[in-house]
Amino acid sequence: MTSSERVAVNLARRAIRAWLAAALLGVSTAAVACPICLGAGQQTAAQELAAAQQAVRATPTTEAGRFRVVEVIRGKRPSTSTIEGGYPRRAAAVTAELGKGEALLLVREDPLPGWVVLGAIGIDQAGWLRKLAVGKQTEEISAEAWRGRVALVVPQLESPQVLVAKIAHGELSAAPYAVMRSAKPRLDARKVRAWVADPQLAARQQLYVLLLGIAGDERDAVALEQRLDAAWKAGDATNLASMLTADLELRGPARVNWVEERYLSDRSRSATEVAAALLALSVQGQTNAAIPRARVIQAYRLYMKAHPENAGNVAPDLAAWRYWDAVPEYEALMKSGVRQQYPSMLAMLNYLRQSSESMASGSPADASRSSGPASTSLRAP
Repeated sequence: MTSSERVAVNLARRAIRAWLAAALLGVSTAAVACPICLGAGQQTAAQELAAAQQAVRATPTTEAGRFRVVEVIRGKRPSTSTIEGGYPRRAAAVTAELGKGEALLLVREDPLPGWVVLGAIGIDQAGWLRKLAVGKQTEEISAEAWRGRVALVVPQLESPQVLVAKIAHGELSAAPYAVMRSAKPRLDARKVRAWVADPQLAARQQLYVLLLGIAGDERDAVALEQRLDAAWKAGDATNLASMLTADLELRGPARVNWVEERYLSDRSRSATEVAAALLALSVQGQTNAAIPRARVIQAYRLYMKAHPENAGNVAPDLAAWRYWDAVPEYEALMKSGVRQQYPSMLAMLNYLRQSSESMASGSPADASRSSGPASTSLRAP
């Protein structure tokens, strides 16, 4: 296995583990960010910029660790012309000579006194950075504001400026899937196909496969299905959630039958494969567009019958969507002799508790509308 393939496998496993952790603990998966694209629990460069009290472009001085301020991107101008900063432990220092018009982007977040170098960026991107810097924390951004931010970053995907491309990818990855879909008019399907096919972009495959489902056409659906057939035969879950989500986006409700047959009903599939299929359905069900939520719930009910020991895995989504018709089935499972996986049992108990509270308050059930972000955001471990 090449290093690029290992990166792709690890990212896929992180996303699936994140969804499983939320589902099994009874936490709604209706998170702000699309759970398929979540990283390893680290802030993206765009999030660091949004969280910073100050951000500047600066150039290195002859003194190690000191930088001369060129211009202010966010907040007040530092009281001195030079500032002290360093590189985060997970990032490599910029050792190459800065190009014409380039400077380093540094941010500072209270109460920390030091500045952090995010990377080199051109002067032509200063206005773009200022627009991104005015945003709120990811979990506080409204759908309307997200659409504006997505419109800002989509044209910068795979920019020749490394930091610009990194910021654009990170920001789009943090967006809700429903907002990603709004980017379709701005996406160039030819470019997206090239990114998906580029092994050097393995770490970004999950997002780019999703975008291919949004921007693609019949030829992309055929290519995806060939990859899915190969993955199914090999029992490979690498990027499976993103491929299934994209395929469902392109093919619509009729394709759910295939997912049910190949993954939800087939008990010979691995837990990772089944979790990827459930994650894809969860993302589509939350969006409630290409695949109606009612069809996702139907698939969930089939999964519950095929996997009674893990039937609680889908309970958080059902609760978030205020679908209470599964109460009798969950109550019967709790009383049956079926040995439940403990996290699944906790999720079922939480679902039954929420159902009782909803009935007591007189809140009507409604599984048809797209619900907003849940109170608990999903984060990849």
